[in-house]
Amino acid sequence: MMIKVGNIVSHTGGQEWGAGKILEVTPTSVMIQFSDGKSRKIAASHFTTLESAPSASFLPPAEAPVAAKAPRAPRVAKKKK
Repeated sequence: MMIKVGNIVSHTGGQEWGAGKILEVTPTSVMIQFSDGKSRKIAASHFTTLESAPSASFLPPAEAPVAAKAPRAPRVAKKKK
């Protein structure tokens, strides 16, 4: 199997992770964003555990909404002794 950025793959030892999209390829590893929302680095020695998967099987993780911080209460000056 050809390992390159953008390919959709599955990991035979991590079926519960779902399909993943290859984000980065180096000579020693690949970084894959899986459908469970986690990015995992797979060592080159484990490339044989990766299988090609259909494009439709990759569901990008939902973006978590950014919660606005509550306004901070104004500081009260301390009384001098």
